[in-house]
Amino acid sequence: MGETPAAQARVDAVTAIILREAYHKIEGMPRGNHYQLYDYARVVAGKLAPLDTFYVGFLHGTNRVRYPYGYEDGRYDDPSTHNFGPNSPTAWLLRHRRTYRFADDNGAVLRHGIPCGDVSRQSADVVTVPLFRPGPGGRDQLFGMMSMHSYRPNVFDDNMVEAFEWLTATVGRVLTREAEDREALRSLPAGEETPNLLTSDHVMEYLSNRIAVLRGIADTALAGLDPDQTLAHGQLTHLVRTAEQVQSELIEMMLDADDGPEQRFAALTPAQQSVAVLLAQGLDNEALSAELGIGLSTVKSHLREILRKYEMVSRIQVAADVRRYLAR
Repeated sequence: MGETPAAQARVDAVTAIILREAYHKIEGMPRGNHYQLYDYARVVAGKLAPLDTFYVGFLHGTNRVRYPYGYEDGRYDDPSTHNFGPNSPTAWLLRHRRTYRFADDNGAVLRHGIPCGDVSRQSADVVTVPLFRPGPGGRDQLFGMMSMHSYRPNVFDDNMVEAFEWLTATVGRVLTREAEDREALRSLPAGEETPNLLTSDHVMEYLSNRIAVLRGIADTALAGLDPDQTLAHGQLTHLVRTAEQVQSELIEMMLDADDGPEQRFAALTPAQQSVAVLLAQGLDNEALSAELGIGLSTVKSHLREILRKYEMVSRIQVAADVRRYLAR
C-alpha cells in the first residue's frame, strides 16, 4: 500500500514560491551544519512576515529546553538552557501538541515562560511550532520547537502560520534524517570509528578546532591592518591570545576527563579484549563461542576474568564501559 499523501499547505502562490526555493536550498546544505540551517530558516521566515525575535529550542531530559539558536532585532543571541514550568509555553506544546499562537490566549502562556529577545518589551504576536520525529508505538515524539515573535500586533496571519509550520516541518525532517543515520551507524559492529557515544574528547576537539578557525580569522585581519590602527590591533591581538589560551585550557581539561574505560580495557589480555568488544555488541555466550571459535567454558572463563578486572558485577555494565572506550 502507498503512503498517505501529505495535506496540501494552504498558502498563497507567492509564499509557495518562497517555500519551494527554501526547500531546495535546505536540501543542498552540508549535513550537520545546524547553525546554517537555523539561520536560513530565520531568513525565510523574515521574507514572509516582519519578525523581531526568532529561536530554535530542543527538549532535554524531563524539564529542560536547550536553545542553540536565537536572534533578536538582527543580532545573534547567546545560546542558553532553561528549566520549564508546568504552565510554560513548552508545557503547553507538550499538552496540546500543536502550534501555539498569540491569539490562542492573548499571550497569557508567554507570561509563564522565560522572556526571550528584548526583555524590556512584550511580544504582541507569536507563533511557536512544535518539532516532531517518529516515536515508539507509532506516536510522533515532540523534541523541540521553532518560534517567531513580533513586538507589533496581528503580524502573523493564517498564511504566514501555515508557511511557518511547513518550514518547521522541513527543518524537523532534516534533523530526523540525521538522527536516523546516526542510529544506522550505531547498528554496525563496535569499532574505533563507530560513533556510539558523544564523549568529552569529541566535544573538546571540536571546540578546539573551531576556536582555531576563529583565531586564524583574527590573525588574517591583524596582518591586513594599517600601522596606525592601534585600537583595532590591540583588540584583535587580545582576541588571538584569548583563543590560544582557551585552546590550551581545553586540552588540559581533557586530562581531567575520565580515562577509566581506556585503562580498564588496556588491562585485558588480547583474548579478553576480543571477548569484550563482542560483548559490547550484545553477543551472548553461544554467539561469542561461535564468533571466536572457542568453547563455552573458555568464554565463561574469559568473562569471569573480565568482570574481576573491571570490578563490575554484570556483563551489561562491562559492555557499556567498553562502548565508552571504543567511542573515544
